[in-house]
Amino acid sequence: MLTGCDGQLDPESDASASASAGASGSASGGSGSGDSGGGSGGSSGSSVYGVLPLANPDGTKRGLAPITAEADKKAARELIETLKTARAGSKSGYDRKKFGYAWMDTAEGVPFAGNGCDTRNDLLARDGKNLKYRSGSDCIVISMTLNDPYTGKEIEWRKEAAAKVQIDHVMPLSYDWQMGASRWPLSQRKQIANDPLNLIPVDGSTNGSKSDSGPADWLPPNERIHCAYSARFAQVALKYELPVTTEDKSTMLEKCDG
Repeated sequence: MLTGCDGQLDPESDASASASAGASGSASGGSGSGDSGGGSGGSSGSSVYGVLPLANPDGTKRGLAPITAEADKKAARELIETLKTARAGSKSGYDRKKFGYAWMDTAEGVPFAGNGCDTRNDLLARDGKNLKYRSGSDCIVISMTLNDPYTGKEIEWRKEAAAKVQIDHVMPLSYDWQMGASRWPLSQRKQIANDPLNLIPVDGSTNGSKSDSGPADWLPPNERIHCAYSARFAQVALKYELPVTTEDKSTMLEKCDG
């Protein structure tokens, strides 16, 4: 089991900020109301939790919808089958700082980078609804409602209690390090740490329980999301040409009825 924790909170404390409900978000799709229903009938479907992973290859669309249609499960399995496998390497030398400072806006080559908002606020705006911003800002989210795909719960979030929602690295940074990112240049590590494909706002305590585990050791409590989570994990691994462990690949296939 891979151990450690990648959960990072917003580096800016803004508890005294006042609400600005009319401002538009920096990330697309955040301020609208959630879609109704919990499932999906096809590859273009969405749910209250977001969009199907295979219909969201760059991670710019909201959340993570359950994969329920047989055709979509088959597509997910085919994607997972292409993953290479390897044994996890050493965690020696790993440090979160080796992936750049948390939620930097300057990771070149990933969506939302350079838009003037840090990555955490981009993700809150992407996935939240009923967004309110700090007075005078169209970037800093101070309250929102999140339909959390990991727990299936609706979370009312306020910046005063920032840890209630954390941004999960689907493929944890320590896992990445052990599977090959230790040999990458800093610029590439910054990318995977800030790529919206690899990031989902979720319940804070649930994210803490994940640590840096792969799918064989940890899956979201909401079982309906297991195949979608596995597909998203695979998307990240394939984009960054990282292997996964044999145990993780087997679990991912199993969760999509493989």
